[in-house]
Amino acid sequence: MRIAILGCGWLGIELAKKLKKENHEVRGSVANIENMAKLREAKIIPYNIKLFEKGVQGDIRSFFSGCHVIIIAVPPGLRKNPKVNFVKKMRKVLPFVEKADPQKIIYISSTGVYKDEPGFPEYDENASTNNSSDKAIQLRNAELLFLNHKNWNISVVRFGGLFGGDRHPVKYLAGKKELKNPDAPVNLVHREDCINALEKLIGLKKDHSVWNVVYPEHPTRRDYYQREAREKGLEIPDFLENKKQKGKIISSRKLIDSGFKFQHPI
Repeated sequence: MRIAILGCGWLGIELAKKLKKENHEVRGSVANIENMAKLREAKIIPYNIKLFEKGVQGDIRSFFSGCHVIIIAVPPGLRKNPKVNFVKKMRKVLPFVEKADPQKIIYISSTGVYKDEPGFPEYDENASTNNSSDKAIQLRNAELLFLNHKNWNISVVRFGGLFGGDRHPVKYLAGKKELKNPDAPVNLVHREDCINALEKLIGLKKDHSVWNVVYPEHPTRRDYYQREAREKGLEIPDFLENKKQKGKIISSRKLIDSGFKFQHPI
């Protein structure tokens, strides 16, 4: 198959490499021209494409043209720049997807659409999303741009916190003091499980739904990050003993019931 991955970053490039090894023709896009060399080294057809609120820079029409599968893996960047209008950026991409008319579309989203609450509610894909957070509203509205095309074979994938390779969230928490929500559950997933889940969803001939992808164990933040810090020889993070805690549990039961097996414990 011909597969285009819009956004070959930390996750996208590893997915592209795996698909290439399986003899697919893979096109990948990066926003920084310096990163095109990494795609060439992996024999991925490189494109330099940048998304803006006012339009798209780069030959996105050619990038999508003739592709059987289009994967949208663009990080929203809302944590670094909360003022960005990510929905506008995705709206500029939409006409090019419509024109290409692929057999399959995968849109990568985030479990950030769900609200942290006292009591740590469990959310599946049918749960209401968070309407009190600008970030969550943008994430959901971007999903809806694609889901509103009722005739598309589209899977919207909500990943939990990603780790793998040299990336692990404990590195950002090591040595920090007075961290909140010590008893809140963690919702993490290894990059290789993400890639395996995406491959499974690519193979679905008919789909028009949302999929949570989070490892099905949820230790507390304190237990998990203090253990990981010890194992990695990092300074142990310290947590507040606050009573007003918030958090959530993300259920991947739908994916597991479809026959998917997670391979990498958190």
